[in-house]
Amino acid sequence: MILRKSARQVVPPERIELPGGYVLRRMTVRDAPALSVAASESIEHLRPWMPWATPEGVSVEAQSLRMSGPAWSWTPDSDYGYGVFVADGRLVGALGVHRRVGPGALEIGYWVHADHIRRGIATESARALTDVGLALPGIRRMEIHCDAANVASAAVPTKLGYRLVGSEDHEPESPGEEGRRLIWVMYEREWKTAQRQNR
Repeated sequence: MILRKSARQVVPPERIELPGGYVLRRMTVRDAPALSVAASESIEHLRPWMPWATPEGVSVEAQSLRMSGPAWSWTPDSDYGYGVFVADGRLVGALGVHRRVGPGALEIGYWVHADHIRRGIATESARALTDVGLALPGIRRMEIHCDAANVASAAVPTKLGYRLVGSEDHEPESPGEEGRRLIWVMYEREWKTAQRQNR
């Protein structure tokens, strides 16, 4: 899908249907218990890459506190947090669209429940959020960042046609990181061209 920019569309949609029966849906504090369960069940899978993947960090209390902050207000200047849900309502992954990479750009971050990896969930979710992000007013560039050691995460931007534009050294925040962050970029014009060619 290619979404067109609209003066009325100042925030992303709260619900997006994905292939395979998955649904991307805005997460709120009410989803903190489901998020806590999914993260707890995947803690060993997440621990190498996510600094918050600790027993305290995945608790309902910690997730509730995080999700009640202003970054989750779903306003034109906020971040946007999505859960990936299956038909029975279980949460099997989470994605964030972040405003931490400067003006005119958004960054996508993601993780998937350990029992649901290698099913294309992160790729299809990031594809949908690339489309959504580039349809927002003022957004011309989407980025995905990951540590160079995180091969699974790096596969997602590669599959979507993002370009690796460089890397930067960083202090490792999690035990699996090597301290070199890869930076992947997709510009609006490139995305539109690629999507037309793939029709």
